[in-house]
Amino acid sequence: MSERKPYPSDLSDEQWSLIEPVITAWKNRHRSVSGHQGAYNMREIVNAILYQGRTGCQWAYLPHDLSQKSATYYYFAAWRDDGTDQVIHELLRCQVRERARRLEDPTLVVLDTQSVHAAAGVPASTTGHDPAKRVPGRKRGLAVDVLGLVIAVVVLAANAHDNTAGILLLDQAAEHTGGTVRKALADQGFKNQVVLHGAGLGIDVEIVERDPQVKGFVPQPKRWRVEQTYGILILHRRLVRDYEHRSSSSASRVYWAMTRVMTRRLTSANAPTWHATQTVAA
Repeated sequence: MSERKPYPSDLSDEQWSLIEPVITAWKNRHRSVSGHQGAYNMREIVNAILYQGRTGCQWAYLPHDLSQKSATYYYFAAWRDDGTDQVIHELLRCQVRERARRLEDPTLVVLDTQSVHAAAGVPASTTGHDPAKRVPGRKRGLAVDVLGLVIAVVVLAANAHDNTAGILLLDQAAEHTGGTVRKALADQGFKNQVVLHGAGLGIDVEIVERDPQVKGFVPQPKRWRVEQTYGILILHRRLVRDYEHRSSSSASRVYWAMTRVMTRRLTSANAPTWHATQTVAA
């Protein structure tokens, strides 16, 4: 890595060692005709992707001491399209679960959706208006395990019904875990269609209903984990709104954000908060 002042989002040597084998293997499979591997430092490419995810800056506003915009976007798009971002994510997810003395793949997942505003310039054909939450933009759906780790991600127009997101999430969860998932918890936004689809996959989908006598937000056992994960993701400013032209890029941003979270967990590093950089007036 070139000598420069590090950013808080940079990977440490120990954290880079967790994902470097996947990147090196990818580079070995993508040599040029002449056999050259390229002039860019792959660690700096990943640092640039993580910097943008954390700060939310536009491509053209990446700092000059990080990798060039064109190179960073090239690798971001290549890893998005061939699933390398998911390979890295899955590798780390399994390690985090093993460290917590759990099997690599879960038997239970929690489903939920979140509607977020779309930024100017996002194609109207990929967005919609969520009438329930009154949000124009996109709907981000997650399936997480009891540790809050992401098992599946879907990104749809905000006017898509939760059933559509739920069905896609169940399909992904079954695929990504090799069929170990046997139960899924979901809120009242998901209906019988999701329950029936889950039954076809061998997954018992339970719709967890709120107690109508209780006012305000009350965390529900196990289901609160997905809310916690959404809260962690929103610390990454690129995910506060949906800035991506492609829905697949939006999903990739989630995988990269969770990759950063898991590298910190595996190396026992504390995540900096935005408040940590603020000083209190004397």
